[in-house]
Amino acid sequence: MSLARALSPRLSDLHFRTKRSVRRGKPPPTLTFLSRNSPRFHLLRLPPQLPNSKVVEAVRLDGPVVEIGELSGTEDGDLVFETCITRTLPPALTLEQGLQRITEAVEKMKMDPPAAATGIFRFQVAVPPSPKALNWFCCQPAESSVYPLFFLSKNTDNPTYKSLYLKQSCGVFGIGAAIYFTNTSSFTSAELSSTKRYLLNDSTSIMAYGFMDINFNMESSSMVHEAGSSYFFIPQIELHEYEGVSILAATLAWSDSSLCSFEEAVCSYELSLKQASRYSCPTTEKWHSKGIRSTLGKLNVVADETLSMVYINLLSQGGREVMADIMELREAPCSCQFCISLSPTTAVASNMWDHTSEMCYSTQDCANINTVWASLIIEECSRLGLTYFCVAPGSRSSPLAVAASTHPLITCIACFDERSLAFHAVGYARGSHNPAVVITSSGTAVSNLLPAVVEASQDFVPLLLLTADRPSELQDAGANQAINQVNHFGSFVRFFFSLPAATDQIPARVLLTTLDSAVHWATSSPRGPVHINCPFREPLENSPSKWVPSCLKGLDFWMSNAEPFTKYIQVQHSHACTDTHGQMTEVLNVIQKAKNGLLLIGAIHTEDDIWTALLLAKHLQWPTVPDILSGLRLRKLVSFPELEENFMFIDHLDHALLSDSVRVWLQADVIIQIGSRITSKRISQMLEQCFPCSYIMVDEHPCRHDPSHIVTHRIQSGIVEFADCLLKASSPKKNKKWSSFLQLLNMVVASEISFQISTKYSLTEPEAAQVISETLSYKSALFVGNSMAIRDLDMYGLNWSEGIHSIAATMLYSELPCHWIRVAGNRGASGIDGLLSTAVGFAVGCNRRVLCVMGDVSFLHDTNGLAILNQRKSRKPMTVVVINNHGGAIFSLLPVAERTEPNILKQYFYTSHSVSIHRLCAAHGVKHLLVQTKLELQDALLISQHDEMDCVIEVESSIDANATFHRILRKFASHAANDALSTLLRFSVQDSVCKIHRMDYSLFRIPLRAPSTMTTVDQDSSKFYREGFILSLYLEDGSVGLGEVAPFEIHRENLLDVEQQLRFILHVIKGNMISCFLPLLKGSFSSWIWNNLGVPPSSIFPSVRCGLEMAILNVIAARQSSSLLNILQPQINEGDKSERSSKVKICALMDSNGTPSEVAYAAKTLVEEGFTAIKLKVARRGNPMDDAAVIQEVRKRVGRQIDLRADANRGWTFEEAIQFSSFVKDCDLQYIEEPVQDENDIIKFCEESGLPVALDETIGNIQENTLEKVAKYTHPGIVAVVIKPSVIGGFENAALLARWAQHQGKMAVVSAAFESGLGLSAYIQFSCYLELQNADICKAMKNELVPSIAHGLGTYRWLEEDVTTDPLRIDRDPYSGFVEASVADANRVLQKLQINHSVICRKFTGEQVSLYKLNIDTKGYSCFFKVHEVGQRTSDNIVLFLHGFLGTGEDWITIMKAISGSARCISIDLPCHGGSKLQNHGTTQPSFSIEVVADILYKMINQITPGKVICVGYSMGARIALHMALRFSDKIKGAVLIAGSPGLKDKVARKVRRAKDDSRARSLVAHGLQLFVDTWYAGDLWKSLRGHPHFNQIVTSRLQHDDVWNLAKALSDLSVGRQLPLWEDLKHCKTPLVLIYGEKDTKFKTIAQEMFYEACRGINIHEIVEIPNCGHAAHLENPLPIISALRQFFTKLKTTSFSI
Repeated sequence: MSLARALSPRLSDLHFRTKRSVRRGKPPPTLTFLSRNSPRFHLLRLPPQLPNSKVVEAVRLDGPVVEIGELSGTEDGDLVFETCITRTLPPALTLEQGLQRITEAVEKMKMDPPAAATGIFRFQVAVPPSPKALNWFCCQPAESSVYPLFFLSKNTDNPTYKSLYLKQSCGVFGIGAAIYFTNTSSFTSAELSSTKRYLLNDSTSIMAYGFMDINFNMESSSMVHEAGSSYFFIPQIELHEYEGVSILAATLAWSDSSLCSFEEAVCSYELSLKQASRYSCPTTEKWHSKGIRSTLGKLNVVADETLSMVYINLLSQGGREVMADIMELREAPCSCQFCISLSPTTAVASNMWDHTSEMCYSTQDCANINTVWASLIIEECSRLGLTYFCVAPGSRSSPLAVAASTHPLITCIACFDERSLAFHAVGYARGSHNPAVVITSSGTAVSNLLPAVVEASQDFVPLLLLTADRPSELQDAGANQAINQVNHFGSFVRFFFSLPAATDQIPARVLLTTLDSAVHWATSSPRGPVHINCPFREPLENSPSKWVPSCLKGLDFWMSNAEPFTKYIQVQHSHACTDTHGQMTEVLNVIQKAKNGLLLIGAIHTEDDIWTALLLAKHLQWPTVPDILSGLRLRKLVSFPELEENFMFIDHLDHALLSDSVRVWLQADVIIQIGSRITSKRISQMLEQCFPCSYIMVDEHPCRHDPSHIVTHRIQSGIVEFADCLLKASSPKKNKKWSSFLQLLNMVVASEISFQISTKYSLTEPEAAQVISETLSYKSALFVGNSMAIRDLDMYGLNWSEGIHSIAATMLYSELPCHWIRVAGNRGASGIDGLLSTAVGFAVGCNRRVLCVMGDVSFLHDTNGLAILNQRKSRKPMTVVVINNHGGAIFSLLPVAERTEPNILKQYFYTSHSVSIHRLCAAHGVKHLLVQTKLELQDALLISQHDEMDCVIEVESSIDANATFHRILRKFASHAANDALSTLLRFSVQDSVCKIHRMDYSLFRIPLRAPSTMTTVDQDSSKFYREGFILSLYLEDGSVGLGEVAPFEIHRENLLDVEQQLRFILHVIKGNMISCFLPLLKGSFSSWIWNNLGVPPSSIFPSVRCGLEMAILNVIAARQSSSLLNILQPQINEGDKSERSSKVKICALMDSNGTPSEVAYAAKTLVEEGFTAIKLKVARRGNPMDDAAVIQEVRKRVGRQIDLRADANRGWTFEEAIQFSSFVKDCDLQYIEEPVQDENDIIKFCEESGLPVALDETIGNIQENTLEKVAKYTHPGIVAVVIKPSVIGGFENAALLARWAQHQGKMAVVSAAFESGLGLSAYIQFSCYLELQNADICKAMKNELVPSIAHGLGTYRWLEEDVTTDPLRIDRDPYSGFVEASVADANRVLQKLQINHSVICRKFTGEQVSLYKLNIDTKGYSCFFKVHEVGQRTSDNIVLFLHGFLGTGEDWITIMKAISGSARCISIDLPCHGGSKLQNHGTTQPSFSIEVVADILYKMINQITPGKVICVGYSMGARIALHMALRFSDKIKGAVLIAGSPGLKDKVARKVRRAKDDSRARSLVAHGLQLFVDTWYAGDLWKSLRGHPHFNQIVTSRLQHDDVWNLAKALSDLSVGRQLPLWEDLKHCKTPLVLIYGEKDTKFKTIAQEMFYEACRGINIHEIVEIPNCGHAAHLENPLPIISALRQFFTKLKTTSFSI
């Protein structure tokens, strides 16, 4: 039965998950894209050669890639793609829960089986990341029921069999085959079909595994080398381990064949699942390498080191539709370390085991009893999974050292310093969670282990110490190197046993049971070091000496296998947490009742625990404080705003607690602490201040970690087990006020820290911490030293961002929007000894690139660690960053520094030194780099991270400078936290947010007394005007706020462009919430614009953003019955109220036309009026000498007490500016603004002229990365920045620039751009705010308080009329005698402004979109279009908008409303989309090809207008628009193509694309719209869109389609594979085109550039535009630049005559 016949009768019974039901009636006709030939799939059948093995059936497809040669002569109907539908399930706490989630999903699918008789489904779930694939493989039974069965290692660093035992390599485990692909000559013509069937996978990283040049004969279960053959398969159950996440997946494939129906496919899958689940290793079980040897033995594996196993990502084939030849897969990733069992008789492995046939142990080569004992000890260690040995040189330990170094599975490292060696073992155990073994000689060699033993004991790190000793007869007898080693480490070890001296008189079993017991103690809670003392008599070498084999009695079975002698088995009580009457019930009740809950994530060590903590934070939704050792403090953030709301990480609580008010306010009532160590002392003190409260501490060990004695519930449990109980309970109630306050406090403190560090341009230690944390990638790990290193990273480390490059990561981040960095440190005893050695061991154990950070004293304390570092054994390269401040800097930050003489501090606390770290490194042959700047540190870290050698980076620092900067940081962080809290406490949760009801704007035109100094004067004009817009913002509670938008064209803005943005904002702002915390101005506005308006803040014109912020600040002030100043600066000191907070000095502005005497007279008049500062415009005369003469005369006339400023507006060349400066050096200019045309000459001018300089236009050009770009202007010759809020983009940007200037000791001068009284009133209050801020900065930095400065608001004198009937009053103050602006009067204007309607030209409150139906009759059917229209119907500028696939006309509404003032805008739901409908008048199903749709639209245009239209299309709509522009130039005036394409040039590529789109269409019909949309938007093309804050809303809108049948038909008919390529036509295109693409859309960027090249070969009338900060859906992601591009194109079409 064909696929079409199988599907068609049941299509009407399919249940589509759409928002609107499909109409029922007569069965719809068969669709053409469903009418493909569908022969039976070939099935992989493995013969049941063992009684328990069963047949595993798999669907055979061609491939796994599409080859050009395979398609030659293939008809469309003979090329079929099968779409894989993927469902991603929520992340699971454990592997077992992941299996359960997949089981439940399949069971649900069985209850409502798919209607399609053929299909591929894949279920996947993210599970904890710790390596389990190899363990799972080793757990499988010898007589497997399912094949294939495999493990593949992803280790690419020359993997050997040893590496599996030493390292926890990421890999893949798979069982069963859902789909297989073969390419071999062994198939007969009867077995092969003319139809080619391939897998179509759009969104998920599906891997196929197999071999090249291998022919696997399924009938005989044999593998042979055969050039050109291949065998690949997709497992039914698969665990794929990536960095940071593992993906558990199940794949179901079925066909209409009776041999593999859906039911049979499920049955086959369940067989694989049953075995995989039954023989999985529990999450809590310790990992042992013992399983590898026994597994390979029972599988009868054939070793073939020449064979590689290939794994192919079926999603990414270089973006190509086809490959030239399957042999290209030779370049695909492959593994030369794997084991696969293809059948009961066929198994092959590579680099898994050196001697697969030697699975038994033998003592036949042991020359004496010492070597027998040593050999037994080392062999049992290897069976217990202990394969990393740290060997110290010594004679007495010779038997152990030789046995370890010659064992085939053991890796040894040696060092002459036992102390360093022991710390190295601690590091390895930290990294691998598996004990390292330390072998030492006797005597003080053993004593040197004590510091490391203490650290391991205190921090629960497992170690095995094998210390050689003299026999008992040499004890207490004066023998050399004989000390009492019994219980040498006292209570710091978990287990001690002193063996008897090696002898054949006692059973050797005592060795094995002793070791088994010791390792059990070491690895069971509380984990820690264990000590076995091993006395040996001479001979210590391998000299022959008779021994009696009877001592081996009872070891035959042990010798014949690879298992430990004694197996310790812990029974898991998995249902303990379900005891509703137990103590956990009490804990759960406490958590449920929490009002102010706080989650502390302390030091946790495994990635599974970090994973658990992340899930727990998501479940609780409490404020979460991550410690540096939690792995989450330096997490990677991913831009999924709607998900980040579920996580409330408070990274800077330590510095927020510097505020007394915060410490008093912060009272948690329930605290959960995961992990028992917290680095921050202030946080620990805060916990004590919260007491009495419910304090729940969770850790696996039983020890008391409660120094403040406040823990009320101590839960001894693994984090996973605790979370399992908690996650099964309902989420506790969320306290929005508590959570939002802490989040905002954290944001403000983080912003303050970032600002302070960014404005300190010498490299500080906090900045080094930030740079280091930015350098880390998810593939690396961090080891952090004690003292200041760990504290600086904890306080100042950055949450960094990194692009998502893998589908696995994308899948994870759809639920958990961050990744972690593995961090370790020696915080057991927190000593500074052995840190370098520990870090090197950690690098070996964790098998990652490790970046180690420590101080110079710590480094010098362990210089012998360089000897271990230099060995570079069994690990990746590492980087060691040494912060060298030449002493112990931490003491400079302690109270002792304030009360101790400097010379005593230096000698006895700092222990200052001048040791050369460079020479130390050179002596050990280690690469060394010295850095002194941020750029040097960044470069050094970048080089070291990509270099294949170890590197020590020395960061030069100073104790005194570091102490000073830390004090400044603490002061400003405390001040910021105080200000933020005082703002927050003024509101309740309900009062802190309010919904925007609406916004409108009015165009004003006010007369000026004279032309502005910023424009060119029209000689014929006698009237001068200033135009702009007044914004009115209304909240639902009735509050109103006003803002002014007044652009100047010299600032690259004009009224028309600005008004289009205002129309856009007016539409999108309605219904959004505004927060009363926006006045914090710490990035809050930028965040609000992005998350609420959905546009990048940088895309809004500066004047528009300024006016919007002004309106928002004013409406917040109105809502609080306050002033703009008071909401910006809630804490105004009483002493400041009379001066800085009440008056603002004004600088007069002069346009210096006229003779020097005339200008000087006018200036003198201004002084007499009360002005204390005057700015003169210069560089407007022909000769700089004339300007200099004016300045000289003015200075002479006004005297020296007046501040004189000049403004050149970049009017001079460098030479002219120098000429001017030479004549005004004695004129005492306060500054000259922008003296040179080239901003790169500013510093040079400062240095050569000696004149003080102010920046104006230079900072006006900065829209993003402000602090980074102004860094080059710290020169002391630059004394001021002139800040025009309407030019630099609002109050938030202005405040940031002003603060930067004030921190650099520069003036921050607010300047108006000829705004009305509305804008001036806001600027007056803002100027006052900056003056108060400067006073605070001077106080904090202990600088002398500078007098208030005069701000550039003198433009009020130009206003002949104002927008208010009661204008702003700026007069001479009767008390001071100076012209000043009153803050109170400015507030009066803002609060009680009455519009002067005589200056209002028009008002705009919005316009409604007209919705109507348009009927177009064509051949045999009618199209009823749903039409959206906005704009004036009388406009001759008509724009037709065409959406993409799955879109509707509503996609364009925001853009249409923006441009509707100058165009009649029409958008339609294209045929088969949205609300458009079809009515068929015949029996033939209509076609909807590009040509047909274009013809229909041509008729529609004729119906709309007799003239021409402009077409704007996106994606599919862009292809239609291009076709119309080329075919119907009589009706198309121009076309704008967003992410458009002229089609595919290659014929084979078109054939493949047709088949793929047909498959997608079948999938849409078979599985419904919801599942299709989920799959569609999971693709790589939408990566940028997925990061958009409105992504979920956009996806929801894609479900608004009435007719899924015809939607699927449109997908098939309008396929780019069916479109005739238009590349040749482009060369002759006479219709102007604009080609638009998103910056991140690399595919369509290339296409657009090729199109532009082809189109411009004939005539250059076309344009190409790149839209920044967006991907494929540019019109949704960043619409404002598109609106500007459209406006410019319309203007061009209107003003340019295109005569071709």
